[in-house]
Amino acid sequence: MIELNSTELRTKRAEAHHLSPVVSISQNGVSEAVMKEIDRSLNAHGLIKVKLYGIERADREAALESICQSLGCAPVQHIGNILVLWRPKPAVAVKTPSRRKPKPKTKKQAAAATERQNKR
Repeated sequence: MIELNSTELRTKRAEAHHLSPVVSISQNGVSEAVMKEIDRSLNAHGLIKVKLYGIERADREAALESICQSLGCAPVQHIGNILVLWRPKPAVAVKTPSRRKPKPKTKKQAAAATERQNKR
């Protein structure tokens, strides 16, 4: 489980303020399918809200703890039926741009490009 300091928590809470819940958990609790969906959402967004329906307060605390332990995310906020979770997005490979020269669009541009190359 990731630990955040008070400044990071404040920043994450402010970022999450405008978000809508992306995962819902009802009476069945935290199932394998729900965990996969939360994991997918954390990979895609990094910061998410989870809505809990019909779950008692003590069970909500236990659900938050189990989600954070199994997925390695940080609990940002727990207010009523809403949980806010954060995990850094996984790094994606960035494609480097090709070094090819763009093709000229018109014959006039092509002639000017070849003329420049001949001068070198």
